[in-house]
Amino acid sequence: MPADPLVPPLSGQEPDTSLFAPASLTDLFVSFTWLALQGFGGVLAVVQRELVEKKRWMTREQFVEDWAVAQVMPGPNVVNLSLMIGGRYFGLPGALAALAGMLVAPLVVVLLLAVLYGRFADTATAQGALRGMGAVAAGLITATGIKLMAALGDSPLGLRACAAFALTTFVAIAWLRLPLVWVLLVVGGSASLWAYRRLGSRPAQRR
Repeated sequence: MPADPLVPPLSGQEPDTSLFAPASLTDLFVSFTWLALQGFGGVLAVVQRELVEKKRWMTREQFVEDWAVAQVMPGPNVVNLSLMIGGRYFGLPGALAALAGMLVAPLVVVLLLAVLYGRFADTATAQGALRGMGAVAAGLITATGIKLMAALGDSPLGLRACAAFALTTFVAIAWLRLPLVWVLLVVGGSASLWAYRRLGSRPAQRR
């Protein structure tokens, strides 16, 4: 593996000498193009595997934090994440290179698939295949969520509080069918405020 510059650790964390940074704008573009071409349905699982386990551009904890920010920002989550990562290492050119990688090749593929789908959408085979893809995508997202739960152990809220917020969010959206924007504002805002206060109280506890 090439000796890429190490990724700067998050505040309060020890440096992880096994982490690497993108080598160039081309590396960003190619990496996100490959990532995007794999992201049919269960994109969260693909992003986590590529950026954390294969590329080692970030730890699981960093991924959870960045994904949370990307999740609450307007626009597709993975596109927001690509902009954040590209901008972090190469500024505006890096953000644009990562964004181009996420959009150019998938746009061509989606247009071709749209033409094919327009011809075969009414067939029972096509409808059954789409239902099967939906089940697989749900399984991929669930498995990735379970895998990332260990990273919540280092959260200032603690694992139990994180699980309680996650359960509250699930009930609000899946069962009560509340609008997503209100769930983000109320539940997400409460979690953010609580974490902020917990982080602010840590220096006082050390004295």
